[in-house]
Amino acid sequence: MADPKTDFSALNGLRGTSPRTIPRWARTLIFIFEIVFVAGLLAWWLSAPSLRESKSLWILFLYCFPAEFLIATVPHEPVLLYFGKFYSPLTVAAISAFGTVLTEALNYTFFKYVADLKVLKKMLETRSVQKAVHLFNRAPFLALWVAGFTPIPFYPFRFLVVLARYPIVKYLLAVILSRTPRMYILALAGRAVRFPDYMLVILMAVLIFAANIPIIGKLLRRKKSGAAAAPPL
Repeated sequence: MADPKTDFSALNGLRGTSPRTIPRWARTLIFIFEIVFVAGLLAWWLSAPSLRESKSLWILFLYCFPAEFLIATVPHEPVLLYFGKFYSPLTVAAISAFGTVLTEALNYTFFKYVADLKVLKKMLETRSVQKAVHLFNRAPFLALWVAGFTPIPFYPFRFLVVLARYPIVKYLLAVILSRTPRMYILALAGRAVRFPDYMLVILMAVLIFAANIPIIGKLLRRKKSGAAAAPPL
């Protein structure tokens, strides 16, 4: 069996020597556009109550970007349950899957840009990252499908596919085959149960809080350590 460290070093070498068809300045502009575009959609959605109550399929499509970009800012599940009350599960799943695939394509280019930055070179060469890439390469498509279909946090895999140089076409195919049935099941549940809107709002708040528990815990620990290190009055 090949040593994972050797394999990872080889991948780093390939990344450094492979020709780039897109100039660095153009990639930087794309990188900035992606962030501004998704941030704009999120601000638009959060600042307009009418949008959050809209039944337009365009809203469902555009919501996919902030819900699936990088580490999801807002949860996708409550919106799928909401639209499932008004449209067929197949329609909801198809539109959401299309928006999700486009967002994951943005994620791929975003992380590829970040992975090429010299400032992250040492982090990418750490043993823990090498081990994660090695494990992922054992069954990449299966790992992506399981992570996409189940509630397992998906965002680490967005970075792993780039580090492992996994082809974007295969990555997007795994996203389609895993996310589409999951979205269909959620939309079907929304159509069958027809959850009240207030329950969906509560669910969204709970999911946002759960996703930010690590960040909240880190801030509390930092505050506690800072208070302990402060000199007594």
